[in-house]
Amino acid sequence: MATRPNNILIVTSFIWLLVSFWNRNDLPGRIDYVPEILAEPEQTATSERPFYATVNDVQYLVEPEYAYDLTGMVVSYRRHEGNSRMHMLANDHINMMDVCVVWGDNTGSDLYAIDFWNGIFTCNVFTRDREAWDSFDMDQLSNNHLISDDDFIRKQVGKIRVGDQIRFRGYLASYSNDMGGRRGTSTTRTDTGDGACETVYVEYFRIVEPATSLWRISMWTSLVLLLTGLVIHFRRPYKPY
Repeated sequence: MATRPNNILIVTSFIWLLVSFWNRNDLPGRIDYVPEILAEPEQTATSERPFYATVNDVQYLVEPEYAYDLTGMVVSYRRHEGNSRMHMLANDHINMMDVCVVWGDNTGSDLYAIDFWNGIFTCNVFTRDREAWDSFDMDQLSNNHLISDDDFIRKQVGKIRVGDQIRFRGYLASYSNDMGGRRGTSTTRTDTGDGACETVYVEYFRIVEPATSLWRISMWTSLVLLLTGLVIHFRRPYKPY
């Protein structure tokens, strides 16, 4: 008699898992912005000299241009393992993640009406909602190539999720390796197109306010229910028909 309810559990939880997985990177339904997110990124002169950093046995020359401090909300991101596509060709292991963030007046925009997604090197923005677009300030969005050779920072950055409010501090910098790979950095928030992304050598990173995503909670809940249903199914005594 328990067969039918358990089969319903398996099917329902599987469908629930698919739906919640598809929506796991949506912005959370409620966002409580921290006061610091209203401020513009702080970019100041630096006397920091070029230095070497090593990741995966590859040595990189990092050339700081400005000190940089930003607090923003993550609207999309793309992890880089250094072993795929252009990053593999450039032997680029130090670039751990591209993170697209918003701040300032954009916290008052209808971000739910706007789609954000990361390409290999870019952050893309699209909406069909004219009112949402008119209230959105592209100068208060940036795509950041985050680089570091510090294992602890790399681990913390790896925890980023859409909707998290984060702060990172370090240097706007270009970097290169002896295999010929090189990447520069933007030094203004008002540029667009190729070269408009900020490359940041991260010395400090913190998730200031983690996002509470009901879709992500739902995804893990449905996974647990699905596994429970499968365990019950396979542990039932076999009854030949």
